[in-house]
Amino acid sequence: MSFLRQAARNVSRVRAFSSTTVARKDLVQDIYLREIKAYKPTPAAKDAHVGVVKSYSLPPTPKVPILPADLASELAKYDAAEPTKAPVAQVESTSVEEASGADAYLAFLEADLPKAEAHH
Repeated sequence: MSFLRQAARNVSRVRAFSSTTVARKDLVQDIYLREIKAYKPTPAAKDAHVGVVKSYSLPPTPKVPILPADLASELAKYDAAEPTKAPVAQVESTSVEEASGADAYLAFLEADLPKAEAHH
């Protein structure tokens, strides 16, 4: 019988513990909401932009290019002029070592590599 009484007490304790609901409030949420509602932003001053924003001014208008007075004679002189070419420097290289560019690279690839001596 003592076993039944002990079981009944345990059930009543568990039932009393689980059946009673304590109204718990979220304190952090309450504080947060109170602070959000109480927040009043400071109004911006009317001249707050002064010193931050530069005043806009139009760039100066470009000047119209002036054509030379004797344009026809200058064009005729330009058409009559013979184009000149810059002298081409010729480099003569007969050896593979002095060649440059693609030929030197290809010669390097085709060259026999020295065999590495095995150390005993």
